[in-house]
Amino acid sequence: MKLVSSLDFGDGHLEKLKQKFNRIDFYIYNNIEEAKEQLFDAEIFVTYGFDINEELIEKMEKLKWIQCMSTGIDALPLNKLREKGILLTSVRGIHGIPIAEYVMAVILNHRIEAFRFYEQQKNKIWKRKADLEELFGKTICIIGTGTIGKEIARKAKAFDMKTIGVNTQGRSVEYFDELYSKADLNEALSKGDFVVQTAPLTKESYKMIGIEQFKKMKPTAFFINIGRGQTVDEKALIEALEKKLIKAAAIDVFEKEPLAYDSPLWTMDNVFVTPHISGLSDMYMNRAVPILEQNLRVYLYGQGEYINKIDLEKAY
Repeated sequence: MKLVSSLDFGDGHLEKLKQKFNRIDFYIYNNIEEAKEQLFDAEIFVTYGFDINEELIEKMEKLKWIQCMSTGIDALPLNKLREKGILLTSVRGIHGIPIAEYVMAVILNHRIEAFRFYEQQKNKIWKRKADLEELFGKTICIIGTGTIGKEIARKAKAFDMKTIGVNTQGRSVEYFDELYSKADLNEALSKGDFVVQTAPLTKESYKMIGIEQFKKMKPTAFFINIGRGQTVDEKALIEALEKKLIKAAAIDVFEKEPLAYDSPLWTMDNVFVTPHISGLSDMYMNRAVPILEQNLRVYLYGQGEYINKIDLEKAY
């Protein structure tokens, strides 16, 4: 049985998998170009999900299962996978800690206006600022209360912040002081000093944050997007920042990646841009590979249940 991966998950992890699954021939590469020669008779394909399309799937005649080693599966050709009856699993649930740390790092950086003082440092300017605002008592509104949203809320509580969450039905979730349904999104947004978008991309969440939503936010609000770029209307975000409908933003995901060279977001004083790295850390594969291992066990021996099996009709 042939497994091809377009990502390298490390020699240590690979050796352990080889010892446990000697029925599988592992072909591990750094990218899809290196892997292409081996793809066409692969039964299992391991990918981050951004490097495969319908044409390639059509040529992979023996393919039965794709293990996506990221949470988002929106870049995958889901209709083609459904048509061909291909199993799809993800590593949803592993990003809570690194993304929550990213969010809090951004918020704490904003708290002390770190960029302002770094510029002063470079120019040897000693200029104090007395009106820095504490996080104590501030409200963080988190859109999406799954693994990531919940971990952000847990960390925010450690700084004595008030936590508001938005989910489909407004159901209660640990670490959130208040919950709102998706229908009441605008009301929740109006209360946030910090607004964090964590929701995945679905038909329902496509551009769910537009100019109407930015107008509902406080003019002092700090917006953070670590979900998916296409859940936010980027033109509306730029307009909101230019017109000071909101104070500032930190953006890690964009409608099109890489972010276009001529995008105004690169040079706006009130924007912090990162290249889709909020979920990455030195612990990534330590959390992702055990999911692959369990799913291999189910696939080969029928032991247990698949972790994060995707319903291709619902796309999650």
